[in-house]
Amino acid sequence: MNNTIDFRLIRQLWMFLAVAEEQHYGRAAKRLNMSQPPLTEQIKVLEQSLKLQLFYRSRQGTQLSPAGAAILPAVRQFADQVERLEHVVREVAAGQSGVLHVGAITSAMLETVPPLLEALKREHPQLTVFVREIDSVDAIPALEAGEIDLAFVRVDGEPGNGIATLPLAEDRLAVALPKDHPLAAQSRVRLKSLSNEQLVMSSRQVSPVYFDLLTSVCRSHGFTPRVTHEVRSVTSQIAYVGCGQGVALVPATMRKLAPENVVVRPLKEKVMVVTAALVWNTGRHHPMVDKIVSWLAQGASRHSRH
Repeated sequence: MNNTIDFRLIRQLWMFLAVAEEQHYGRAAKRLNMSQPPLTEQIKVLEQSLKLQLFYRSRQGTQLSPAGAAILPAVRQFADQVERLEHVVREVAAGQSGVLHVGAITSAMLETVPPLLEALKREHPQLTVFVREIDSVDAIPALEAGEIDLAFVRVDGEPGNGIATLPLAEDRLAVALPKDHPLAAQSRVRLKSLSNEQLVMSSRQVSPVYFDLLTSVCRSHGFTPRVTHEVRSVTSQIAYVGCGQGVALVPATMRKLAPENVVVRPLKEKVMVVTAALVWNTGRHHPMVDKIVSWLAQGASRHSRH
């Protein structure tokens, strides 16, 4: 394996991206602070080294060839990663003591992550934290690849392979209903009364454990849920309910997000669900992750005793 970094190729890919986005060599050259002839020459060298024609040139301008269009998404992703690297390097060079990459599902970004970030800012003002939204199912691959340092997602049990979990928040299951729905008049809703309703569920592809848990709960109460929509987040469930697309089983705290045309009623049956768990890779050492795990574990322990 050749471990030498080809900086010329990196520079040429940057040029390719500029020409692809500007669709004009002159504008691309101006954007890159260079003259047009060397830009044209470098694109030709890139095409020769890749053995691909990347652009069609005509009087109307410059257009991507099918080969150029095929590699464009990967080049864009590469450019984003380089920009992120540059940002991290600048932060560290400016005296920042560390960088933490956090992944979180939408509901955790609303409930669990903000107070953690506030506490981190107080105790570690020089720490740079990058937060990105992820689906629960993507957390473990991202942790294994080192793309994130920890995640706040919905998982149950121990995934294994060095991935550890710490349940942080539980909530009682409730049902989100259109305001004019007959069941909205009840203070508590019996689960079985949803047997003929169209359900908006959090996608099994996004969170398989959570989807299977809710399906199992419905079956244990005598019916198979009629799932008409599978969506990517709890907030999407509530939005679909607001658009008259059915009803949704959601954590009770989500009533804070409900618009005026949606009500959230607790179930008569007490069904608890894990709404957020901390997940991290024990095989990758990060001093801040160790501290956060210890800190949140103490908080979870105090919460369980009360």
